[in-house]
Amino acid sequence: MTDPLAAGAGSLVKSIRIVLAVSGAIALLAGIVLLVWPVKSAVIVTAIFASYLVVAGLVYIGLAVFSRIEGGWARIGHIVLGLIYIVAGVIAFANLGVAAATLALVVVIFIGISWIVDGVVALSLLGQDGSRVWTLLYALLSIVAGIVVLFSPLYAAAVLWLVLGISLVALGLVQIVRAITLGKDAKNLAAARSDAAS
Repeated sequence: MTDPLAAGAGSLVKSIRIVLAVSGAIALLAGIVLLVWPVKSAVIVTAIFASYLVVAGLVYIGLAVFSRIEGGWARIGHIVLGLIYIVAGVIAFANLGVAAATLALVVVIFIGISWIVDGVVALSLLGQDGSRVWTLLYALLSIVAGIVVLFSPLYAAAVLWLVLGISLVALGLVQIVRAITLGKDAKNLAAARSDAAS
């Protein structure tokens, strides 16, 4: 007779293994695509983002047109916002290469500025933090990294894209290994317990 609890646990482990294997394979493939075709993959990401802008614009316009509880100004605001989204999406679709480069540039500049601000905030907390040396080191590294990114945004974008690709490959491989090995330790432990009991 089979133990229903053990059967349920086995089914759960099998489901988790499948999810880990599939997500690992997707991450691995995405990382390989980013590394082998960096420009094409950036264009694809930009196309996905442009599609999102068009769909979000249509949703905002639909919300304004079909809403029964919004007032006049809210409706006008949603229509204007929807039109801005749609225009941005159409412009991005018109030249995906330029849009991809612009999107990468904006993201990298945002990262550079946020690192500088983060460093300044860490410096402002220097007197209140118990680990002054580590806080100062973090603040200086953050500010310097932000300045470096701002002075060479295209190089920083290429490096970040490369790091993203390498990270996805590594994480995908680890997920696949986890999927393969998941449950083996539990089986070994159960076998050891049953051997000890007999």
